[in-house]
Amino acid sequence: MKWKKVLPPIILLLTLLAFLAFIFLPIHKVFSFTEYRANHPKIYYVRMKNEQEFQIRYVHSIFLTDVIESYKVTNQNAIQLLSMQYENVGIGLPGYAEEGQTLSVKDGLYTLTFLDTIIQSFVLFVGDVDADLAFRYEGLETDLKKHLIRGKSYTFSVQRLSFYQLMKGVKING
Repeated sequence: MKWKKVLPPIILLLTLLAFLAFIFLPIHKVFSFTEYRANHPKIYYVRMKNEQEFQIRYVHSIFLTDVIESYKVTNQNAIQLLSMQYENVGIGLPGYAEEGQTLSVKDGLYTLTFLDTIIQSFVLFVGDVDADLAFRYEGLETDLKKHLIRGKSYTFSVQRLSFYQLMKGVKING
């Protein structure tokens, strides 16, 4: 009862409100992988730091060569497609540019550049094959097949989560 005399009720209330704000306000910016089509979707995440660009690297299932997709986070937390690099053309790897794209070939490496394509999210399927699927950010490459469940799809997006949501989710090393 002595603490009530020391701390006026208004300070106690403000402290409680600040604590609740810290716990429940979505202030932590993350790259999120949210289970797609799940009743209680689990969120896997990588905390975002200063760098706005990131990449997804995977091995093409037919050509067995690396494909590197480069992206940038916009000021509105949307995803801007920057480019896609690959060695072969074919299924999922275009040999020509469409409107709003350019395609260049140098030393056998195709680079498809997107001029102004912005999306809110995309669905990423984690195949049940032993082929690389990695997330690159701030010089680190994280093997997504070690952290996400094979055979499931995930909605990838940039979002702000609360401390409570971070605690319920799964942090991916990266």
